[in-house]
Amino acid sequence: MNAKALVREDLAHIWHPCTQMKDHETLPLLPIKSGEGIYLFDFDNNAYIDGVSSWWVNLFGHCHPYINQKIKEQIDTLEHVIFAGFTHEPIVRLSQRLCALSPQGLEKCFYADNGSSAIEVALKMSFQYFKNRGEKRPFFVSLQNSYHGETIGALAVGDVKLYKEVFEDILLQTLQAPVPKDQSEEAALEAALALEAIFQEHRGKIAAFIIEPLVQCAGGMHMYHPLYIKRARTLCDAYDIHLIADEIAVGFGRTGKMFACEHAGVSPDFMTLSKGLTGGYLPLSVVLTTQNVYDAFYCDYSEFKAFLHSHSYTGNPLACSAANATLDIFENESILEKNREKIAFMASKLDAFQQLKNVRSIRQMGMIAVVELDEYPIDFRVNLKIFTYALRHGVILRPLGNVVYFMPPYVITCKEIETMMNVAYEAILSLNTL
Repeated sequence: MNAKALVREDLAHIWHPCTQMKDHETLPLLPIKSGEGIYLFDFDNNAYIDGVSSWWVNLFGHCHPYINQKIKEQIDTLEHVIFAGFTHEPIVRLSQRLCALSPQGLEKCFYADNGSSAIEVALKMSFQYFKNRGEKRPFFVSLQNSYHGETIGALAVGDVKLYKEVFEDILLQTLQAPVPKDQSEEAALEAALALEAIFQEHRGKIAAFIIEPLVQCAGGMHMYHPLYIKRARTLCDAYDIHLIADEIAVGFGRTGKMFACEHAGVSPDFMTLSKGLTGGYLPLSVVLTTQNVYDAFYCDYSEFKAFLHSHSYTGNPLACSAANATLDIFENESILEKNREKIAFMASKLDAFQQLKNVRSIRQMGMIAVVELDEYPIDFRVNLKIFTYALRHGVILRPLGNVVYFMPPYVITCKEIETMMNVAYEAILSLNTL
């Protein structure tokens, strides 16, 4: 099937995510034929730098030879097995490694299929933990401007109006705490005081406080200081509230450390992982939690305290093999150390954007760099203009409204970073002529 036929048949049958399909009356879909490294190729063999790691998942780019090999080896051995009452070598090895890598105290792994599902698991576990202790704690606290996924429970603890507003009538009632307004320590301390006031007002009624550590990704890539996480951990301990760290987007090196919580030196009660877990190859997520939480569900059948939550593809061996291969690359190629040079280079390139008159601010956390533009009228479609300009120049960028961000695969070179960021610079500059 050629490119034109693919587009025609796609529009006849497929409803794409986070898309107003009417846009495709004038904005052509781009059929992708293949990928290699940081590049995706269309049917005319035009190359595009994947500046967003295909929704932040492809840590080591596309068609990585080592991950390919490991999946091919696994598929001839075991493709899937029910995970209730059975186990297999890839998931045991993966679980051992994740527990060893994660912040201290996270010793148990519960698997699901995607990030939103992992959030649902963590919320349900936290609520049932207290119910198993004879307590009813109906509230969860999350940060203003937060995003935790789009299933009903995950949407409830989020606070991005674009996703949430239409469904408010059917969502859990949750509490939102002020997010630190910037990356300063002063903002962290101010927000922590507001958090304590919420904990005090609803003492004994809150099951968990959920955060995206350091970077609110879908919330415009808003960033804050690690001190806030330290204070949050102290407050959760004082009020007997679980701390859930949603590391789905920021885990696996995005912030410069393996996990964002490491910047604060704290261990959460739950940590959710997905996206980069399999290097972008296959759907898989995991909730890591403590022995204490696990013990609250461990009982004789007559007590019925078990955690009844399941997914058909839980612990899929192919996905676990991809995840193990991803961890192999981290270990064998010293990825976090190598990324330091790229982080510094991105910072040096980021400074130039400050000269543009329509740039409001720049910020960075590890391998995430952000250029926030001035507000434009909604019908100006600034994100679409930057997307289309960049695409014409061989770069895939997907701005969040007026926020242009860079989240490339770790295999990108400094020269390719320069190309990517230069195209973004020219795209932003071009807005002044429209």
